[in-house]
Amino acid sequence: MGEGTKHEKQNIEAACPCGNARLKIHAPPRFRMYCHCTICQRFNQAPFADVLIYRARDVDLPELGAVEYDTYKPPPNVQRGKCVVCGAAAVETFHAPLLPKLTMVPRAMLPVDAELPEPVAHFFYETRVEDAEDGLPRHEGFLPSQWSFLKTYLEMRV
Repeated sequence: MGEGTKHEKQNIEAACPCGNARLKIHAPPRFRMYCHCTICQRFNQAPFADVLIYRARDVDLPELGAVEYDTYKPPPNVQRGKCVVCGAAAVETFHAPLLPKLTMVPRAMLPVDAELPEPVAHFFYETRVEDAEDGLPRHEGFLPSQWSFLKTYLEMRV
């Protein structure tokens, strides 16, 4: 699939481990990233999050009641949802004034054999639990990480 810049139609079914929280994805991701922020660590119950970033309109969210959403830090720009049955990280939505609406899907929700782009960078690397052993760019600090995220998203637009 390459860099996630093509937005040809596709249909991928994504689901949590128990199958209760299901998503339908209609276009390739804009990009894939590793996030090391403490919120992602807690939400994903992992040292970092392996996340795919989609335009909100390209993802059908789980049925009402399948996911319980929570705001980990105000303002509530990012809503993070876990499956109500198995508790797995299922989906995150980002809505902020003047910025694109995004849906972020943990890699673990997608089929093992899904054709996905390689991650582009590490974000919030200063709060990492363990060092990364790859050559990807590492962004540290709130503003540099946020700026790099937005810049990456805008560069991937078609």
